[in-house]
Amino acid sequence: MATLAFPQPAPAEPVQLPRNVEAEAALLGAMMIDNRLADDVVDLIEPAHFYEPVHGRVFAAIKTLRSNDMLATPVTLRPMFEADEGMRELGGPAYLAQLTGSGAGLIGARQFAQQIYDLAMLRALVTVGRTLVDRAMDTSEEVNPRAQIELAEEELFKVAAEGTTDNAIKSFAQATKTALKMAETALNSGGKVSGITTGFDTVNARIGGMHRSDLMILAGRPGMGKTSLATNIAFNAAQRWMMDMKAGIAPSESIGAKVAFFSLEMSADQLATRVLAEQSRITSEKLRRGDISRAEFHQLAAAAADLENLPLFIDDTGGLSIGALHTRVRRLQRRHNNEIGLVIVDYLQLLSGGGKSSEANRVQEISEISRGLKTLAKDLHVPVLALSQLSRAVEQREDKRPQLSDLRESGSIEQDADMVWFVFREDYYVAAKEPKRPTEGDAAKIFEDHAQWASDMERVFGLAELIIAKQRHGATGKVTMKFDPSVTRFSDYAGY
Repeated sequence: MATLAFPQPAPAEPVQLPRNVEAEAALLGAMMIDNRLADDVVDLIEPAHFYEPVHGRVFAAIKTLRSNDMLATPVTLRPMFEADEGMRELGGPAYLAQLTGSGAGLIGARQFAQQIYDLAMLRALVTVGRTLVDRAMDTSEEVNPRAQIELAEEELFKVAAEGTTDNAIKSFAQATKTALKMAETALNSGGKVSGITTGFDTVNARIGGMHRSDLMILAGRPGMGKTSLATNIAFNAAQRWMMDMKAGIAPSESIGAKVAFFSLEMSADQLATRVLAEQSRITSEKLRRGDISRAEFHQLAAAAADLENLPLFIDDTGGLSIGALHTRVRRLQRRHNNEIGLVIVDYLQLLSGGGKSSEANRVQEISEISRGLKTLAKDLHVPVLALSQLSRAVEQREDKRPQLSDLRESGSIEQDADMVWFVFREDYYVAAKEPKRPTEGDAAKIFEDHAQWASDMERVFGLAELIIAKQRHGATGKVTMKFDPSVTRFSDYAGY
């Protein structure tokens, strides 16, 4: 019986990665002929951008020699490549002299460098694409498409974010223009605010607003009101943005902001309930129980209508990694025309790093997270406000006011932050010290103790301190604020 012969597909030709080895050779030759060209382009690209590995090593050697103010020529480079196996395959160190033969790169060296960089980016995109396909095809591990998408977005952003130093280096004139713009914003806002407003005049007067590219840490022990203050600031900034847009103020002139709030502890509806309670002045407890009058319900409905278009976006996904946080913020920026002007994270210790967490490397992981938050602030040019826990060491001291050394798990939080704030409420601790109430049979001493406690409680009740323990832009100090615990609302204190 005859065997059927099926046509065999022709073997696929190997795909050629984007490259221009001739441009690489021409650029290296020009750099060795005229070292001024080398100085001009040496910071525009990196050795890894070259497709031919030998060319990358030659470029690195030229860079090293020029950084030491030495001539980079075939003669001075020769000893560095005597034992180089790759160079030997190309004909040995004599290949260096061949590179200078044509002088083709003397005209338009920067254009050659740009092309080498662009082709390297295309190769990086190919790598990301292939990796994405390989991961998507691999079903041997637990399938998590969403995590794969976020990882791919992160890798794509790394490719996009890798720019030349033309974008990073600014002339003094450019830097001065930016500084003048900040001063103009402060002047137009009525003074004292050159960044994003906190909504509190006393705080703005102390810090000048929340500055772009800054990482701010807001820390405190449980019960101090960290989340309440963060939601107050988020609301104030978003409301100011909304008001400025209605008034026809240009987005670049506004001291308000669209706000991205990452709530890793509370759900979005819990956070929304807090904001509604703060603005309607109806307690969250009454809202949860539905224990409100018809008049209060109308008050609540009016507050909800006012907040309907508030540019405050809440992500309550738990267990986010620092990489996933970056991805979500960038995605939100794209959706909102790069107008997200403030990022709030509640709270830092609930984020995870890139590796697997364990008690042994928790300090290292927190360091990675704090660096990642600072990088996020710089890359997206927005202030980032991250809430943080404090260690229990505070509770062991007579004076419960927090210190920088109380920041939990890592000194890198203090190091990476541009500002560190502590929120402190003395009435929380005074309330816990209430002595036994006096009765008819009690001694006068107990009555005196309770009277003293009541006097202390009256003195501190409803007051909070925002302690500015670190500020790169100005002085440290403290700001006294009012706090209404029934509706978790902070406000300026005028009772000095």
